[in-house]
This record gives sequence, structure tokens and C-alpha cells, in this order.
Amino acid sequence: RNPDPLLLLPADRQLQSDEGGTTAGRMQQKRNIQIIEWEDLDKRKFYSFGIFMTMTIRATVYPATLIRTRLQVQKGKSLYSGTFDAFFKILRAEGVRGLYRGFMVNTFTLISGQAYITSYELVRKYVSQYSEDNTVKSLVAGGSASLVAQSITVPIDVVSQQLMMQGQGQHLTRFRLSSNSETSKSAKVFGQTRNIVAQIFAADGFRGFYRGYVASLLTYIPNSAVWWPFYHFYAGKKFFFFLSSFSGNSKHQMCLIICF
Repeated sequence: RNPDPLLLLPADRQLQSDEGGTTAGRMQQKRNIQIIEWEDLDKRKFYSFGIFMTMTIRATVYPATLIRTRLQVQKGKSLYSGTFDAFFKILRAEGVRGLYRGFMVNTFTLISGQAYITSYELVRKYVSQYSEDNTVKSLVAGGSASLVAQSITVPIDVVSQQLMMQGQGQHLTRFRLSSNSETSKSAKVFGQTRNIVAQIFAADGFRGFYRGYVASLLTYIPNSAVWWPFYHFYAGKKFFFFLSSFSGNSKHQMCLIICF
């Protein structure tokens, strides 16, 4: 029986060989990462976890979004001198609810997020019938997904931004809540939204809900169309770095392994 070649090495070299084998095993494991296709995805879990995570993030950052909106709309420093000044003034004058004006309406943009990824996967699958080029599929699907998402998001943003400006900032916007919408019980949830929606429609018609729509498309469609091809390009490659040192001399060898 032939002895194990590793046993013929000095103890320190045996250790290095063991470490090299472990690293190689990890590299092999990374190469065998399972890719779950859209058809095999558990849609119920995907949409449930997606909505929950997005909702959590939105609830965390929404006060900052509201403050940013008011700071951008105000004339000079007529209302707030800065971010922290706005935060404490809103908190004192309007309470915590003041930091979440329009939040319930804004949560409907969660639909656009799910519509985005669904549209992307469906369009990508459709385009694959005509082209096997990954860049073409990603480019068309990414642009189409943004078109669908922005068509849903823009009207919701228009209404929620108008609600953000109520309270201390209502004199800076064209639309103001009527006095009875602030006091009635039903207004606490839907009354204010109905009030703003009715005012926007009366003043500008259906087009009023799509103010800035073209600008949004020009911003997000190119961004999405370019991002996805790069994502799939780099996702198709794995880069592993393996550094090994030899005790016999002071040299260190860096081995760059590029796996396609």
C-alpha cells in the first residue's frame, strides 16, 4: 500500500496542504451555488417577505423623506433651518403622526415594487423566445419593468407628497385640507386622502396625478435598462482569491482564480 503523499511532507507543509484543500473545497462549493429560476420560485414566500421587508424599511426612513420634501419646497429657511430643526419642530407642533403624514398612501407603492420584479421576469422570459442574448433580454426587461413600476408609483407619490406638506407646510402647497377633514373620525384614515385627491382632480384633471411622469421615466428606465445587463454579466462570473505562504522561504504567492 502506497503511503499518503501528504504524510511525507513536514508537519507545517501538511497543515498548509490541509488549508489549501479546505479552501479548494469552499471554492468548489461556491461554484455549485444553486440558481433558482422564476418558475421554481415560491411566489407566496417571495411576495410575503418582500412586502414585509419593504414595509419595515419604509417605516424607518419615512420621517426623513417627509423632512426632505418640506426642506426642498420651503422658500429659503422660512420654515426650518435644517434637518434636525425640522425634525424637532414637526415633533413639537404635530407629534409623531406629523412625521408620518401620507404614510398610509405611500405604502401602496409596495405594489409597484412587486410589479417591477414580476414584469422584469415575465418580459425577460418573453424576449428569450426571440433572442438568447443575455444583454438584450436584461435591457428590454429592465426598461419595461421601470415603465410599469413608475406608472403605478407616480400618482401615489403625487398624493403622498401633498399630504406630507400639510400641517406646518400647508401654506407652501396649492392644495390644503379642509377643516372638517381634520376632525372627522373617518378622515383619520381615508378622509384626508380623499380630500387631496378630489382637489388635484378638480384643478388638473387626471393628468394632475402624473406630474413629473416623463421625468421619472427618463430617470428610471435608462438606469434599470443598464443596471440589469451588468448584474447578469457579473453574476455569471465568480472571483476567488487564494493566498498561500511557504515556510521554506519568505515568498508569498497570490493565486487569482477566475471562474466563468
